[in-house]
Amino acid sequence: MPDVIQLLPEYLANQIAAGEVVQRPASVVKELLENAVDANATQVQLIVKDAGKQLVQVVDNGAGMSPTDARMSLERHATSKIRTTDDLFRIRTLGFRGEALASIAAVAQVELRTKQRDQDTGSLLLVEGSQISSQQPVACPDGTSISVKNLFFNVPARRNFLKSNAVEMRHILDEFQHVALANPQIGFSLYQNDLEVFSLPAGKLSQRIVAVLGNSYKEQLAQVEEVTPFIAVRGFIGKPAAAKKSRGDQFFFVNNRFIRSAYLNHAVLTAYEGLLPKDTHPFYVLFLELDPKTIDINVHPTKTEIKFEDEKTVYAIVRAAVKQSLGLHNMAPSLDFEGDVNFAPIQPLRLSSNERSSFDPDDAPRDALASAAARAAGSKSGPRDKTARPDAYERQIPPRPTEQAKRELEEFYKTLGQLSVPDVEHEATAKGVLVPSAVAFTAAQAVPPELPSVAPEAAPAPELPLRDTGGPGHKVLQVHQQYLLVPVKSGLMLIDQVAARERILYEQYAAELERENGASQTLLFPRTVTFTPQDFALLLELTETLQALGFRFSEFGKHTIAVEGIPADVPARHEKELLEGLIEQFRTHAGPVKLDRREQVARALARRVAGSAGQVRLSEVEMNALVDRLFACQVPNYAPDGRRTLVMLELSQLQDFFRRA
Repeated sequence: MPDVIQLLPEYLANQIAAGEVVQRPASVVKELLENAVDANATQVQLIVKDAGKQLVQVVDNGAGMSPTDARMSLERHATSKIRTTDDLFRIRTLGFRGEALASIAAVAQVELRTKQRDQDTGSLLLVEGSQISSQQPVACPDGTSISVKNLFFNVPARRNFLKSNAVEMRHILDEFQHVALANPQIGFSLYQNDLEVFSLPAGKLSQRIVAVLGNSYKEQLAQVEEVTPFIAVRGFIGKPAAAKKSRGDQFFFVNNRFIRSAYLNHAVLTAYEGLLPKDTHPFYVLFLELDPKTIDINVHPTKTEIKFEDEKTVYAIVRAAVKQSLGLHNMAPSLDFEGDVNFAPIQPLRLSSNERSSFDPDDAPRDALASAAARAAGSKSGPRDKTARPDAYERQIPPRPTEQAKRELEEFYKTLGQLSVPDVEHEATAKGVLVPSAVAFTAAQAVPPELPSVAPEAAPAPELPLRDTGGPGHKVLQVHQQYLLVPVKSGLMLIDQVAARERILYEQYAAELERENGASQTLLFPRTVTFTPQDFALLLELTETLQALGFRFSEFGKHTIAVEGIPADVPARHEKELLEGLIEQFRTHAGPVKLDRREQVARALARRVAGSAGQVRLSEVEMNALVDRLFACQVPNYAPDGRRTLVMLELSQLQDFFRRA
């Protein structure tokens, strides 16, 4: 039997290796920018045409290369960073594998110009599909200029998998921001189709953050600095008031290398616990410095994921550093660790006559509760003796009420007995408000187990029972401003009003997208909204879809739009938060099946608008309209993401709640 195993040709092996390193134009940008930083450049220029498909060029004023080094840099596994195995555990540079230029040259046409500072002339290399077609001396400035043209020209299948220019440009902007934020001491500039997008002079980190992410961060930065023998944490976080609906402006750098870590992100969110509005995300740019021996950076092809030797300690220190910064900048309550609480005199709680009616025992300390109750009844007892030293391990017992206080308390209860108690249940029924909480409790017990995460859109919806609308005792009732109780012929129906509103809006938006004529309400005065470069690129990609939903806007300067109209059913306020949240949900949408772009936008907008309404009290007309519109939906039983909108409680189930076991 003949031998079947053979070595791959060099060009084919390079193309296979390029599949790991070069996934899209942004991959080329990342590798070339990191090489420029490793070359000790002080000025780096990035030029992009056709979102990197036609040209990606990086020009730096770094150390440059000799003619021999220039040719060797295009060979596989050629690097100046690694000599021995021990070097793998002391890596502080970015490009060290020696595959970047070789992989890029395998799938593009590359022109490399480089010159060392002490040389009179430089070198020019022309490479196409891993083959060096020309190398000759050339006059050029100090440093290196690499032009990558016609990416994937020899792998058309890979080129067909590239996304639209807006999407690819957004990925390029992401990589540019990561490198620019990690190296504020280097000046960066970015040109897209001969238009200047960024011009970032060298400066401080805070200046670089404002220059990259926008002037809105100028007054929102809080410095973080925590240095321990194990790790140093430095950087900036955003004030809770500056939290955004999108989570894009969150950056971790370990030894100046950008990483993604859900584990460390959780540490930051824990430090913000109780300070952030619902569904908002804080901003942070945090740099972690630790011994390279305690991390493993070679676990992912793009090096954006790393492993920590002691991740629990890193988690605790990051959380503590952020927590301390929030306390120092008066954004979170902080504890005074210098005082001895065991020797602090405990003062009884004093209530004025106006505060007695609003006193909430659950919000008061237990040791002050009895004292407050005594004063509410008219107690004359004074404060404790401040000279007495309370025991360090026992709480002080409040003084016993006097005889006068007891008599006044008895009179107080006698007056309570003379008060007339209204018929709460009858009045509540007449007003459409459900008083007994037991109904909501038993209804919650009857809810079946959770359903799968995706609703069967194509499946026929179960037949809904007929509503019982005969008489005043069959009105729709609202429970805790969250649920609607709807009497039906066969029992009782419990509706989640937010999920129901989401289903109604989704089907409405989907229909408008099909007709491409969404109703729009024109704003009295256009409002300008400024986005980050990534969000602005994505917004441009979604312009046609958003306009079909009823949004009306036009470009108004750099990364800014003027909003002239919004969909008719959307409240005319907080346009910036609405669009940011819509973009964030579109970007982070993840489902078991790939959805059409219009389907994603319709789902995202329906959830955003339904969630913004929140838990509100509805009038009888509004409740009936919501139920009727839900029943008219094609799939009324489920929200677009698979959550139940309603639960049926049969009459027999209700009867079982009151039967003896």
